[in-house]
Parts: sequence; structure tokens; C-alpha cells
Amino acid sequence: MTQGKIERWHLSLKSHILLENYDLPGDLERAIADLIDHYNHRRYHESLDNLTPADVYFGRGQNILELRKEIKRRTIEQRRCNHFKAAA
Repeated sequence: MTQGKIERWHLSLKSHILLENYDLPGDLERAIADLIDHYNHRRYHESLDNLTPADVYFGRGQNILELRKEIKRRTIEQRRCNHFKAAA
């Protein structure tokens, strides 16, 4: 199972990297570093409850999920209030 995860990561890495041409080795290294940063800090992962790996690793995940839950609760409450005002 672990081998499958790293193989999937390599496939994702190669599919992004092969889309561009790199004239210098430094350009390729920067592209890989940028992709890793994006993957770990900005890309939400469905298997991690739509958190980033960095959020989970650094322990921010639970706070983010609670904040999202509160935002969802307030949004639903606001929509209900708007619905009842429109119906009246």
C-alpha cells in the first residue's frame, strides 16, 4: 500500500513536470520545488478531509474543520432567514 502511494506521487510529479521544457537544471529543480510546495501547502486532499498535508502535519486540521463547520452553520442559518423573509 505504501509503495502504491509513492508511485502515485511520482506519476503526479512526472505528469506536471513533463508539460514544460526546461533549459537549465536549475529550472527543473525550481519547478519540482514549486510543485512540492503546492502539493503540501496549497492543494486540498480529499483523503485528508479537504485539508492540506501541512495542515494535518502541523496540527491545524481540527481547528480548520471546526471553523468550516461554524461557517457552514452560519451560512445555513442566514439562508433560512433570507428564505423566510422572502416568503413573508
